Amino acid sequence: MMEMSAKSRKAIQAQAENLSKKVEHFTKAEIECLIQQFNSLLADQVSRGKAAHGLDRGGFRGILQNVFGLTNAMMMDGVFRCFDKDGDGAVTVEEWIRGHSVFLRGTLHERMKYCFQVYDLNDDKYISKEEIFHMLKQSFIKQPIEEDPDEGLKEVVEITMKTMDHDHDGLLSFEDFKKSVEGENLLLEAFGTCLPDPMHIKKFEQLVFQEQHEQ
Repeated sequence: MMEMSAKSRKAIQAQAENLSKKVEHFTKAEIECLIQQFNSLLADQVSRGKAAHGLDRGGFRGILQNVFGLTNAMMMDGVFRCFDKDGDGAVTVEEWIRGHSVFLRGTLHERMKYCFQVYDLNDDKYISKEEIFHMLKQSFIKQPIEEDPDEGLKEVVEITMKTMDHDHDGLLSFEDFKKSVEGENLLLEAFGTCLPDPMHIKKFEQLVFQEQHEQ
């Protein structure tokens, strides 16, 4: 972590105290570490002549790729949407910490809500066959012998919808998604990887919370 003045440290401590009343899963000391990391990333962004009020989409995607190993562009855009709660195109420090509380340590219910939001591409509170098709196409491996790989993918979408659409209305609501995941946890990331694996979580926490562990 970068060196800071006593005044800066006091400001971060006050900010962490305030956020610790709003955000679950982190201690106040951990929130301080996350604020310091955010400030460092933002300072780097500003030094390149970019926005100063929050992390922009490009910088945020860089973190998802380089730190958490996410590679699917559609999923990374969805993760950004989940963090950027007010939709202003930048992740503020509070959004950064709120987002990470679920991203790193969320309960199953919190992670279900998060994944559903990532997969709801047009934010209409439902996941459609078209959305499933577009998401799966990102990770679908094309076989050279297949004349029309989209046909095979459409069959997968139909089977998936039949399995998860519990009220049979042709759309996946959050209740459909929740019921499916509760029955089979592997369906949590059915349409693409949008959560970090345990190895990347451990690496991130060791890096960011290092100061706290050394105290």
